[in-house]
Amino acid sequence: MPSSASSSAARPGEAAGVLRLLAFLILATALMVFDHRGGWLHAVRTRAEVMVQPLWWLAGMPARIGSSLSENAATLGQLTEDNARLRRELLLASARNARLRTAAAENARLRGLLDTAERRRLDVQLASVIDIDQDPSRQRLLLDVGSRAGVHPGQTVIDAGGLMGQVISTTPGTATVLLLSDSDHAVPVLVARSGVRLVVYGTGDSHQLKLGDIPQSADVRVGDELLTSGLGGRFPPGLTVGRVEALHAGDARAFLEGDVIPAAQLDRGRDVLLLRGYRPQSATTQGASGVVAAAAQERQP
Repeated sequence: MPSSASSSAARPGEAAGVLRLLAFLILATALMVFDHRGGWLHAVRTRAEVMVQPLWWLAGMPARIGSSLSENAATLGQLTEDNARLRRELLLASARNARLRTAAAENARLRGLLDTAERRRLDVQLASVIDIDQDPSRQRLLLDVGSRAGVHPGQTVIDAGGLMGQVISTTPGTATVLLLSDSDHAVPVLVARSGVRLVVYGTGDSHQLKLGDIPQSADVRVGDELLTSGLGGRFPPGLTVGRVEALHAGDARAFLEGDVIPAAQLDRGRDVLLLRGYRPQSATTQGASGVVAAAAQERQP
């Protein structure tokens, strides 16, 4: 009868399990009743939560660190992108401001040119500079107008400040200007204050001219304004050439020499004025003073 023995052995174990279950149920019921009436388990739960809270904080730390790193990486990427964009915008704004400043300066120079022509009632032709050669031995400008526009060799070139030089050659579309500062250039002048007639020479420096062969007794002073005298017929009279900056003894000690600051801005500006209605006299009709003034054109290759 093995089956009977197994059944009788299992029954005591099952009965013990049932008893344990009933005991746990009674205990649980009692605890719930006591907790509901007295609330004494609430304090135990609160203390238990306080005790395990650091464990919860430590358990959630990897997730928080990962989230923080992800947010920081996204923020850093956004800041880097914004910084690059702002730098590009700043560079673009700086370039635009530079162009606006350049345009404003050129407009101011152009207004000065037009005001000069209107104030002196000169018949002029506006031309733009397309190339410049400021080698000490070659002070030249290339203009964007030529013989098709009526430009001819010997034509006087000025800006808002005064005399710049003369046209020495033309093509149908361009004209080459010999500047006052060219070492081969000379122009007869007179001192506006005293009327003394002298000659100004180029030095190869666009910021300085030379006043040569000044008699010791000549009434010339530092600060005197020099104007074209009109002698020789190369340039019309009354155009401002420059201002005497300094006087000093020449090499021969018999004459004085002077440093002259050009009135025209020989090394800057994009536009110049060509005088019309004034034809230089030919070299055969020039006097001795005119030969000096025409030396620049005669020495050109």
